[in-house]
Amino acid sequence: MNPQDMIRDEVRALSAYHVPDPGDAVKLDAMENPYAWPAALPQGLAEQWAAGLADVALNRYPAPGAEALRDDLAKWMGLPALANAGDLDIILGNGSDELIQLLAMAVKHPAGGAKPCILAPEPGFVMYNMIARFVDADYVGVPLADGFELDLPAMLAAIKTNQPALIFLAYPNNPTGNLWSVDALQAIVEAAPGLVVIDEAYTAFAADSRVEWLQQYPQLLVMRTLSKVGLAGLRLGMLAGQKCWVNELDKIRLPYNINSLTQYSARFALANMAPLEAQASSLRQQRGELFARLSEVDGVSVWSSEANFLLFRLEKADAVAVHASLVEQGVLIKKLHGAHPQLEQCLRVTVGTESENQQFLDALNRALA
Repeated sequence: MNPQDMIRDEVRALSAYHVPDPGDAVKLDAMENPYAWPAALPQGLAEQWAAGLADVALNRYPAPGAEALRDDLAKWMGLPALANAGDLDIILGNGSDELIQLLAMAVKHPAGGAKPCILAPEPGFVMYNMIARFVDADYVGVPLADGFELDLPAMLAAIKTNQPALIFLAYPNNPTGNLWSVDALQAIVEAAPGLVVIDEAYTAFAADSRVEWLQQYPQLLVMRTLSKVGLAGLRLGMLAGQKCWVNELDKIRLPYNINSLTQYSARFALANMAPLEAQASSLRQQRGELFARLSEVDGVSVWSSEANFLLFRLEKADAVAVHASLVEQGVLIKKLHGAHPQLEQCLRVTVGTESENQQFLDALNRALA
């Protein structure tokens, strides 16, 4: 007996999601907040958080539905308290990835034994495609238009042809960083025959959110995460939408998927968001300065961003070689060349501290010399 006998061909054809060991490198490859928790907390709050951790009952299973945390997250997302939210509710996941997987597992297969279709614009978040393969669904990626804008005619045609059970729309988009036309988003939601998920992972760095659409469009779900605001280690994602959808997804959510330490720490952070909001504001300012300086580098084209990263293309150099040089110099950014035809010679850098951004620019200039 071997894997060829027991493991699906689609799974064996995949490559595991690889995360390199950063060692002592400047880590600007994963869209993390560069400021350490709890060191960034005002005096006294870090000690208060640590004292509360000591009281968490690790001998007991966590609150299975994390009700108190869900109420706090509803307030943070701008929803009414869940007890008064009418038809709205929230389900939590071990990061957004688990929520994407729950959705992909739950949607119905069409009549006749066909696979359900999951559709998203491309280039986009890689996990939409990967998870579709995990659950043996069909994945349709619709190429973006020039400037990484939504190609609305192509999206509407793909929806009509494929009748997707799930549409994912990252807003802002990863890896391009842009917000799309609200009119185009609305047209897609209204044309969708199934569920539409607006993924607002980077909303802390953007100027817009579509949460208010949840009352208007029953088939819409909005996904968020605490990872980008400085709490990536908690692995906490949330999905808000009509209770009828949340109730069904909750049936396949594994019990106790949000551990007690995460529940406590997330509630503490939500009650003390001012330091994290200040960090997000600082990173937005650093993003503007990094954009301006990167735009001045000869042979580099950079796209404006509403997220905490910048996508740029090398016009005169090879992205693979430049990326290797940066790694050798102890600076990690993301190599996107080869991931999608529209990302040819592209790299993506997370916005870091002022010092980290300077180290990246110095290393990039040396790599291009």
